[in-house]
Amino acid sequence: MAEQVDISPFAPLDEEVVGRWMDSLHLSSGTKATYRRGFKVFCAFVRDTSLDFDELSKDDVESFREYLIAERHLRPTTVSNYLGAVRSFFAYAEDCGIENVARGVRGERLSRDFKKDTLTADQAKRMLAAIDRETEGGMRDYAMLNLMLRTGLRDIEVARADAGDIRTRGSVDVLYVQGKGRPGKDAFVVLTQGALGPIREYLDARSKSHGRIDDGAPLFASIANRNAGARLTTRSISRIAKGAMRAIGIDDERHTAHSLRHTAITFSLLGGASERDAQQMARHADISTTMIYSHNIERIKNAAENKIDAVLG
Repeated sequence: MAEQVDISPFAPLDEEVVGRWMDSLHLSSGTKATYRRGFKVFCAFVRDTSLDFDELSKDDVESFREYLIAERHLRPTTVSNYLGAVRSFFAYAEDCGIENVARGVRGERLSRDFKKDTLTADQAKRMLAAIDRETEGGMRDYAMLNLMLRTGLRDIEVARADAGDIRTRGSVDVLYVQGKGRPGKDAFVVLTQGALGPIREYLDARSKSHGRIDDGAPLFASIANRNAGARLTTRSISRIAKGAMRAIGIDDERHTAHSLRHTAITFSLLGGASERDAQQMARHADISTTMIYSHNIERIKNAAENKIDAVLG
């Protein structure tokens, strides 16, 4: 049982209470900052609607969700994050003897579409084939984009990857990654030979040019004179991905580095992976996110519009 704390009206605004709650969370600093921001909005909502924290009900938390949607006009992901903060706080408060009025309150339903488009198999192959692999920079770009297409890594996960994160688990090569909102590298993606081979080639060429690569060195490093050997930023990874797509004529706002993640998940399902297997690769917290991909694939494969064409001849 956690230590009893006083959570009387507006006591959650007290930094000591918030600090204890934050210390109890095993989350990244970025996620904690989001939770702190979302809970601050919730506290303002309670104050402005003349509610008391010791008399809140589940209906009040539901009203907060509607307030975020109808009056603040926040995106579904932001609404879900803010509701997650409220649920987290009251789960902590429950250990302190306070009723958990936020249990079961769900965030805003996510769209069944994505803001970024995927690549077709032909586009993905042409993009990789167009990269000049005769230079160290080209070998790096090929290895990195190929990795993203084969594992669904996010750009931030690629940026955080170290050379020493490639390990063997059992008899399988894997890359340990620090996922979105995670405090450490506690997840991994499997490296097939198709993914690992180009990385090995790039690291071998890099070590011949710049010397031994320590385990703590970035997996993908800058080659610019001023920043040679430094870790690539997410902006650099995004620029490299956009440049590779532009090289084959894809140049629009719906195709970005994140498209490679969507493409990988889609390819895994098209190749026969189960939704559960795809969820594990993508490290989705909720399988409903993975199911969006399956829905879109089935929608296209079984399009009723094709039946209309058959009728109309």
